[in-house]
Amino acid sequence: MTRDELRAFCAALPRATHVVQWGNADVYKVGGKVFAVLGMGDSGATVTFKASDLAFEVLSDSPGLRPAPYMASRGLKWIQQHGEPGLSEASLKDHIRASYEMVLAGLTRKKRAELGL
Repeated sequence: MTRDELRAFCAALPRATHVVQWGNADVYKVGGKVFAVLGMGDSGATVTFKASDLAFEVLSDSPGLRPAPYMASRGLKWIQQHGEPGLSEASLKDHIRASYEMVLAGLTRKKRAELGL
């Protein structure tokens, strides 16, 4: 997937917001909480997303994937796709959608109600 395709996918999730932070990274949030970061790292061609405990364990050692620098070092379960082969387009979308759902589930009921979610 191209960065533009990833931007469009992330932006299409309900109530997702976009900001440019940390240099030239596209940061996607729901309810003010990050669920995906596009373009961090040396190459700028990375995708970072929150993962479940099981997904984190499985993906951490997969070719083209690694625990996300900075985030994973703080004990957070975030994966960064940084190279080939990485995930297929469908799998990457599934993991970003799961990240969005985990972040959404972590919001307060009040915040979810404010967002209409």
